[in-house]
Amino acid sequence: MTFAATLRRLHTSLVKSAGTVVFGMEDGTVSIFGLIFGVAATTSSTATVVIAGASGAVAAAVSMMAGAYLDVETTRDEMAAKRVLAQSDLKLESSEIAKLLPGKLAVAGLTVEESAALTAAVGHDRQALCGLFIALDGASEQPLNPWEQALWMLFADFAAAAVPILPFVFLPIPQARVVSGVVTLALLVGLGIGRARIANRDTLRTVAETVSIGIAAALAGVLISVLIDRGFSV
Repeated sequence: MTFAATLRRLHTSLVKSAGTVVFGMEDGTVSIFGLIFGVAATTSSTATVVIAGASGAVAAAVSMMAGAYLDVETTRDEMAAKRVLAQSDLKLESSEIAKLLPGKLAVAGLTVEESAALTAAVGHDRQALCGLFIALDGASEQPLNPWEQALWMLFADFAAAAVPILPFVFLPIPQARVVSGVVTLALLVGLGIGRARIANRDTLRTVAETVSIGIAAALAGVLISVLIDRGFSV
């Protein structure tokens, strides 16, 4: 496979997995944003902050990867089971299928004449009739590849989780808090825009929701860390 073909395949995979990528990035950003700010609020040790953030990022990314794999695999198995059940049921109702088939063919883009001709061609073959109907019925539900979705989730979750952590690697904690907060909020705005485009939602509202969730996670992390730190200091 040539390099250009590999890039095309990667681009196609990314487009199919856009929802998974955005969800993974949002999860990685929000969860580690809260964790890193919680730890940074109670310690002056850069190593402690980075270790906590890195270990949390790896654990979260692997967990989300497993969740994405199981979710897609379960969905694919459910679709296969439904098709098998539908096939066994449909074979008992071939006359009804013949009536419904022209409508499904029309939705698929065939003209009335083409739909009528194809229906007539398979109308006397029950197996062909049922097979065509099931294929048309499931055409809009193409199963995703579990490993493909899992790997995109792993990459997206971990890459986004690195954003709030990296400033603490290169800067003292006081400055790192500011830089981490700014770049993470910028990433959350970008993710909000991405979510809005994928779901065809209002952009301003979706960005506000995404940023609010991130800020809430950071505040929750700081609050619980401060409470625990004070509790052990008593």
